[in-house]
Amino acid sequence: MTSPERRTRGRTARSRLRALDAYLCRCERPLLERQDGSWREAAFLDVGFGEHPWTTLESAEAFRELNPSLPVIGVEADEGRAAVAVRHEDSLTRFRHGGFDWASTASQPTRLVRAMNILRQYRPEDVETAHAELGWALLPGGLVVEGSTDTQGGITVAYLLRRTPEGLTREALLFHTDFHHGFAPLLFRDWLPRDLRRRVQPEEPIHVFFTAWTQAWTEAREHGAWEPKSAFREGALRLAASTGAVATEPWLLENGYLRWQPPSGVPRPNPESPPI
Repeated sequence: MTSPERRTRGRTARSRLRALDAYLCRCERPLLERQDGSWREAAFLDVGFGEHPWTTLESAEAFRELNPSLPVIGVEADEGRAAVAVRHEDSLTRFRHGGFDWASTASQPTRLVRAMNILRQYRPEDVETAHAELGWALLPGGLVVEGSTDTQGGITVAYLLRRTPEGLTREALLFHTDFHHGFAPLLFRDWLPRDLRRRVQPEEPIHVFFTAWTQAWTEAREHGAWEPKSAFREGALRLAASTGAVATEPWLLENGYLRWQPPSGVPRPNPESPPI
C-alpha cells in the first residue's frame, strides 16, 4: 500500500453483509460453484473481518450451500483480533493476520475477495493500489467486492471488480437498500466507495449518473409510484431505458438492488476536478 494499513473500529454487526451474500449467491453462483482445475482450491477471502468474524462465518455458511467444499479465509490486520478468531476455525475455514496484500504472499488462489467498510479511512489515491493488491491472486473471472454499508447493512454500495485478460476491471457498481430509511437515489451518496464519495459534483461521471437516476426516480413518482419499493423499481427501469447501463433482472429490482454496469466499466473520477 502507499500508506500503512490502519486499525479499524471493527464492530461489524451480525447479518450486516447478508444482503451482499444474497446477491452473490444469486448472481455469482457459477463463480462460487466452480470446481475444475485450480478452482477446486480457490478460496473466498474476507479481508478485514473486524473484532469478531461473524460476517465471515455467515458468508461461509451461505456460500457452502452452493459449494460445500469452499475454502474460506478471514484476514484481519489487527493481530489480536486474528488470534481470537482462530477459535472458530474448522477444516475449511481459517483466520489469519494480514492486510490487503495477504493473498499475494500466501500462494492461495482466490475466486472471490471481499473488503467491506475498510477503505473509508484511506486516501482516495490509495484505492487503486488497494484494489490491485486485493485482486492479485484472483483466478481469471474472479471477483473483488469492495465498498461500504451502514451499521446494520440496510444500505450498501460496492465495486464489483473482475479479473479479465486485461487486468482487474471496474465492472460495475452495486447499490442495495432494504428501504428502512425510505428511498431516494442520493441516500447512497455517503456510502459510495472511497474514491467516489466526494465526487458527486458537476463534471464528474458519478454526478451524471446520480442526476439521471434522480430524474428517473422523480418521473416514476410523478406517474404514481409513491411507495419506496415501487419508486425504486420503476425508477430503475426508466434509468435502464435511458442509459442502457442498468441491470433489470426482476429479482434485483424487487429486492432493492441496482447494478450500474456501463459498457466500458465504472468511470474513474475526473482527474482535473478536485474532490469537494
